[in-house]
Amino acid sequence: MEKQTNHLDACYGKAAALEHLIEYSADAVVSKTLLDKPVGTLTLFAFDAGQRLSEHTAPFDATVQIVDGRGVITIDGAEHTVEKGQIIIMPANIPHAVTAEERFKMLLTMIRA
Repeated sequence: MEKQTNHLDACYGKAAALEHLIEYSADAVVSKTLLDKPVGTLTLFAFDAGQRLSEHTAPFDATVQIVDGRGVITIDGAEHTVEKGQIIIMPANIPHAVTAEERFKMLLTMIRA
């Protein structure tokens, strides 16, 4: 189950710690859109342990930056464990999935150009 919240004003024009801008929710994936522009989006996610985004494709490259914990990103069938402070790029039109073996938070940057 994914819960989505609206635009976030907490970081417009001021510094903010990403891991504090979103909270975990039991048995859920929570998302907050930080920025939504025609050229791309910034979306913060908090995954409770055991939650996942099933395999899908996107027409644009997407970058995942882990801001808390550790997640498993599967790209074209290959699993990659990504930890706090690390980044991975999910190429456009390649199947990918996200799995939370433990709680973690990530920033997804989607570039539409």
